Amino acid sequence: MPATQSAAIRDRERGLAPHAQTIQTAVSQSGKAGALAFLDATDGRLVVLPGDSPADAWARYATSPESERIPVTAPEVVTFVYRKDIAKAPETVVQSVLLQQQAQMMSVTTLATELRRIEDRLNVVHRELTATQRDTDKAMADMRALVDDVAAVRKFMLQTAQLGWLNHELTLENATGIRRMAATSQELAASSAKLDDTLRQLSESLAGLSARLEAIQGKIQNLH
Repeated sequence: MPATQSAAIRDRERGLAPHAQTIQTAVSQSGKAGALAFLDATDGRLVVLPGDSPADAWARYATSPESERIPVTAPEVVTFVYRKDIAKAPETVVQSVLLQQQAQMMSVTTLATELRRIEDRLNVVHRELTATQRDTDKAMADMRALVDDVAAVRKFMLQTAQLGWLNHELTLENATGIRRMAATSQELAASSAKLDDTLRQLSESLAGLSARLEAIQGKIQNLH
């Protein structure tokens, strides 16, 4: 240990010795495990900063309104004094270590705040993703319903086309049947005309035969 630091420690111990009872009273009233105790480097007044550890005591002071309202100037070396019921000797603490620990604690606090902010953002994103998933599921359900509707319309159109094709086939069959009926009717008309002509010729033949029979009968009667 450098000689200057050893001298500072001896001076500190001599300076704090008359204030031992005051320090213990402040520690007991705070309910903490101990307190940082030192004489202000500017005006020599006693400073007692309660805490459960040297770093805790310094951090409590550094973040309290009192640090701005009643600032203190700590010496290079300070002492952490434990309560009487805690069987631990006072600890010598270097101010630079306290400042370094304070910076680390501030970094941890900043990181914790940032982590909470990120967690909050993640929760928001999770809720947004959940809402988006619900919207996606609804859109998919609507799309499936639309596909079903399109399939139903397509089936209806196919059935309509099939009915139209059947109607066309029936129309063609009806037209063919009508043409066949017309041809048959024409054939029947021709046959009827031929039959009429045959009957007329037969009638004429019968009339000629009847006339000949009458002539023969007249000759037979003249013979008698």
